[in-house]
Formats: sequence, structure tokens, C-alpha cells
Amino acid sequence: MSQSVSAIVADAVEGSHVLKIGGYSRTKGLSNGKYISSATFDVGGHRWYIRYYPDGNSSDNAGWISFFLHFQSTDASDEAEAALRFSLLDETGEPVPKYRSELSVRTFTTPNRGYGCGRFIEKKALEESTYLKDDCFRVRGEVIVSKEFRVEETKQFADVPPSNLHHHLGRLLSSKHGSDITFEVAGETFAAHRNILAARSPVFMAELFGPMKETTMTNIEINDIEARVFSAMLHFIYTDDLLPEIEKSDDMSVTMMAQHLLVVADRYDLERLKLMSEYKLCNRIDANTVLTTLALAEQHGCCGLKAACFEFLKSPKNLEAAMASDGFDHLITSCPSLIKELVAKVAACP
Repeated sequence: MSQSVSAIVADAVEGSHVLKIGGYSRTKGLSNGKYISSATFDVGGHRWYIRYYPDGNSSDNAGWISFFLHFQSTDASDEAEAALRFSLLDETGEPVPKYRSELSVRTFTTPNRGYGCGRFIEKKALEESTYLKDDCFRVRGEVIVSKEFRVEETKQFADVPPSNLHHHLGRLLSSKHGSDITFEVAGETFAAHRNILAARSPVFMAELFGPMKETTMTNIEINDIEARVFSAMLHFIYTDDLLPEIEKSDDMSVTMMAQHLLVVADRYDLERLKLMSEYKLCNRIDANTVLTTLALAEQHGCCGLKAACFEFLKSPKNLEAAMASDGFDHLITSCPSLIKELVAKVAACP
């Protein structure tokens, strides 16, 4: 069956502006509702600027830091439709998942109509985080401006199905056709394809095509990863997704699998798998797992996950329950430096 199609296309221009707040402690006390404006910047043929409210933009948001995007124009009839989002940046310049607002679409008009986040981050949370360094932090404002609408001409063509590349690669993995390397993992054997592994993981690229001994091997033994975890990692490498069975497990099994996948994702430099695992763990923090998860976050450089664990432990009830769990002994032996950090954060709580 064929079909004819026409499309209304909204062209858009994307841009961003990084605002560095230097001397943060000296901006506090400006008073609620007072702001400091950034320099103006251009996106989509319009001028924009960001307002920073160190003590919140309104009485309802006292104790919070607010950021608003404003439209600057001298023409009273001028307007622009734009999507905006604010993100707190870590020391590498990457957005912090926990402090990243939802992308929202607004119509900006004059005079100086602005939209943004009244409760972007609590002042206390920022001051206790690692994102405030040398009394400075950075926020990125993203702007996507709709330029114009256009209609594309009607075309006639056969139905085009959605991409099923992940299904083909998944079947290639399960069928073992053309496999040229095997892994012995905890008593189980897994067949795979060097080129696919190397294309997805810089670590596999170095191991299988670099000067390491594995380049001439057709069978590699791995003793420090569970077979089910290695199987889930291979499934992700071939399909860019997690095994469906993981989501059907109970909460504890999902948490434990996410912890294991975080470790192997960091080991094989699978950044997307690492972020997916971190996200799952952020949403499954409880008294039984929080200290184990906190140790993992520290060992594998997961700042957002670490902050989420500390936020959970601010509650005296949660802290007491966590310290009674097996995870406390694990934290003491694996990351003793975190005990001091934990005590400092808890002591700072009202």
C-alpha cells in the first residue's frame, strides 16, 4: 500500500548561554525578588538575557535560587515562541541530571516578559554540593526559537517502517552467526563480534584492536563479572537498550542489577549505559541500599547519584535505618573518606 504525505515543518534555531556566578556568597542577601542580569546574547535573530535571583524571585521561593530567561526588544509588537531549559553544570561542563529543568515552550512578548524556574535549586543544596567550587557555579540556559512554518510538497511513496536495526543486531547476538570471539564468564560462554564491541566501547577497541594480548585471542576469560550482568551488557551493546526481564524483576533485583551495570559500564566506557544505571539508582534509593549506592557513586564519579544519596540521608529516620544495614560496614571499608563527608552534611542539617 502506498500513501501520500505532506508536512508542516516548524524550523527552529538552537542556542545556549553559560552564566558563571562568581563570588556566590557575596550575591546572597540581595533580598527576595531582586535579581542580577546576564549579558545579552542572540538566538534566532532575537536578543535574550538571563535574570539570576540569588534569594528567589518571589516570597514563595525564598530559600531557593531562581533563573528566568527574558526577551529583549524595543518593538512593542515583537514576540517570539521559544523553548527554554536551565541546567546546573558540573566541573566538566556537563549538565547535572538532578538539576536540569524540563524543556518548556513559551511565547515571549515585550516588554521584557520572562519565564523560567522559581525553584531551580535550594541555596542550601547548592552550598553543600560539589558544584559550588571556589565560591563559583555555572548554569546553562538553552533556547530553541521557532523561526517560521513551511509546508513541504506532497510526496507519494510506499510505507516506511520504523528503524529495526536494534532487532537485527539483537538477533545477530542471539544467533551467534559470524561471531569471531567468545567470552568465558563465571562458567558461561558468550559469543560476540569484535567489530561491534569495538565500535561501541573504546575499551573493547583498545583490547581487541590495540597492542594488547587480547587482539590475537579468540577466547577471553573474565572472572570478576557475573554472567547475567555480562549478558545484560552485551544486550545493551547490540541493542542500545536494557533487557526487558530487568524491568519485570522486583525492586531489589532491579537495584542490584543497576549497581552491577554501573560498574561494568564505567569499566568499558559505556557512557549511556552508565547514565541509564545512575538514573535507575536515583529512583530506587532506600535505607537498605543507599550506603552501597553512595560508595558506588563515589568510586565511579557519579556526582548526581552521590548528591541524591546525601539528600536521602539528611532525614534522621533514613540515616538511622541505613546505619543499621550491612551497607554501613561496606561504606567504612570501601570509602572511609565518605564517612567524614556524611557526618559533615548531617551536622549541617537543621
